[in-house]
Amino acid sequence: MRNPRSVPRRLLAIFALPIVLIALWWALSLNSTSFFFPPLGDILGAFGPTWGPRFVDDVLPSIGRVLVGYLFAVVIGVLLGLLLGIWRGLRAFTEPPIAFLRSIPATMFIPIVMLFLGLGDNMKVVVIATGCVWPVLLNTIEGVRGVDSVLRDTAAGYRMRPWSRVTRLLLPAAGPAIMVGCRQALSVALILMVITERFAANSGIGLAIAEFERNFAMAAMWSGILLLGLIGVVLSLLFGAIESRLLSWYFGQRALQRGDR
Repeated sequence: MRNPRSVPRRLLAIFALPIVLIALWWALSLNSTSFFFPPLGDILGAFGPTWGPRFVDDVLPSIGRVLVGYLFAVVIGVLLGLLLGIWRGLRAFTEPPIAFLRSIPATMFIPIVMLFLGLGDNMKVVVIATGCVWPVLLNTIEGVRGVDSVLRDTAAGYRMRPWSRVTRLLLPAAGPAIMVGCRQALSVALILMVITERFAANSGIGLAIAEFERNFAMAAMWSGILLLGLIGVVLSLLFGAIESRLLSWYFGQRALQRGDR
């Protein structure tokens, strides 16, 4: 059973540093006269008036592009990772092209994707998925390859069906590695969302921030940067909740090994 005293400590560990950093930013920028670095109070004051009217037209579309592209990347990365992790010959055959393609930044594909898909949401989703798929794919391959050989032999000895072997052995055993790749891909999705919207878009957070830059609306621009950070925090917390649910057995095992109560 979890110690009740550990809850305040966990909350303190989570919020202490952000509160200190915000207070430090506020103090250092309080008397700022720089046009490009306005006081934090001005930035926070511009947050509501800037993003309240833009929430439906800019914020929600950006979040939707991130989630759709990210989910496509997770599904494709996990499925291909399972195939390449299971079949050594297929992995050896595809290793050179995978090494070649993952070395190319996803942003380099934007002009190419634009030629085929135009400037709409499909282009942005494809670019986001293209950049996010690699950490998921590579971590899934390594997770499947790292499954204990004893477990594999036991499954073969009991003549488990291929589907049961994948769902009951490989996916759970490789789950921690897969989730590491999914967490890495989440930050990549946010970066690519901003880049694609700044490159070519008619709505979105990235486009709005670019417009603020061109119009020298510094407080509004900084409020957009804060908004991106807040979205990242919320997505990270949601991911952590899902991860804790899916890998409850893994975290429970680690807690037992550490002797946590």
